[in-house]
Amino acid sequence: MSGAITVLVDDPGWRKPRGLSARLRRAAEAALPVCGFKGKSGLTVLLTSDAKLKELNRDFRGKNKPTNVLSFPAAENADGYRGDVALAYGVTLKEAEAAGKAFADHASHLVVHGVLHLAGYDHEKNRDAQVMEPLEVKILKRLGIADPYTVSA
Repeated sequence: MSGAITVLVDDPGWRKPRGLSARLRRAAEAALPVCGFKGKSGLTVLLTSDAKLKELNRDFRGKNKPTNVLSFPAAENADGYRGDVALAYGVTLKEAEAAGKAFADHASHLVVHGVLHLAGYDHEKNRDAQVMEPLEVKILKRLGIADPYTVSA
């Protein structure tokens, strides 16, 4: 179904969990068909530092602070390349720890979230989040990951 999904590791912290790159590739692959991407679809997942995400967030969104994930949709093209998803190691780790979630599960969620953004989904408005979040939950369930929006006691 999918074309090339490239995972680039730019921050050494991302190398610690064994098998993480393959798991994040599977998360992206699981999200593509749900996004309506048919046929050959490719994208890049950049696993980088908080500093790099801060720089990208500043340069492309005008927000001078790190964030967990950013998506950069590609212009329409014959190759089916969908764009780039970038994740920040430190922010992702802190969020996972604060929520009591496995790091790999949280990172997989962020990849799915980023791929949905590549497809044009958003969550800025409540009604948009009510469309996007159930799609995330559906994809994550297929990957064996619990609903990230359910607060456990």
